[in-house]
Amino acid sequence: MFLFRRQARKAGVVAGIPLPCVMKFFSRGTSGSVFLLALTLIAVLPVNAEVQTFTDENSGLQSWKAQHPGFSLQFIQLLPDYVRAVYSARGLPKKAVELMASYCIFGTIIQNKSAYPLSYQVADWRYVTLDGQSHPVKTKTQWLKEWRSMGVTFRFSLLPDEQTFSPGDWSQGFTTLAVPPDTPVALHYFWTLQGKKHEGVIKNLRCAPAKAPHS
Repeated sequence: MFLFRRQARKAGVVAGIPLPCVMKFFSRGTSGSVFLLALTLIAVLPVNAEVQTFTDENSGLQSWKAQHPGFSLQFIQLLPDYVRAVYSARGLPKKAVELMASYCIFGTIIQNKSAYPLSYQVADWRYVTLDGQSHPVKTKTQWLKEWRSMGVTFRFSLLPDEQTFSPGDWSQGFTTLAVPPDTPVALHYFWTLQGKKHEGVIKNLRCAPAKAPHS
């Protein structure tokens, strides 16, 4: 059984959360303003990615894996009922459990495959819905603040806001989007390698359906 663990050396190790069989995917205004905009465009380097899509034969759930030079990122659909089971088992109140289940949640793996330190910040990430609107990805810090207002002290399962990886390090956690089940989005993500900020996008990402396709 797969354990949901963080293994970035600078982040330590987080208590495990078992995932279902779908987790087998893991193994597979002015001139000044114009000048500032130009600097921003130069600083962020779009990088083409090889994006593979997998479908689990038993559940029908999907995962996506983006492979960049020295960097990989994977997203795995998680059903709302699975999310409920995870947080109910950790003793969260029903209000908090249902709030989490109302979000589109992906199991996420990040890995540094380069020979240099690599970092990311979830606060940089955005997802674009079919109406063309861009939305920020909710961070772990934002979730923890909301949980504390409900009396929740549980801290684990969510992808850390930011991390720096040594070569070969990797990390896992939940990525949360505020959209209903089965919603298609384009996810724009960023990472920094050798002092340069890069951008990638998965254009065909889709939230898990409300119920398993093959249930």
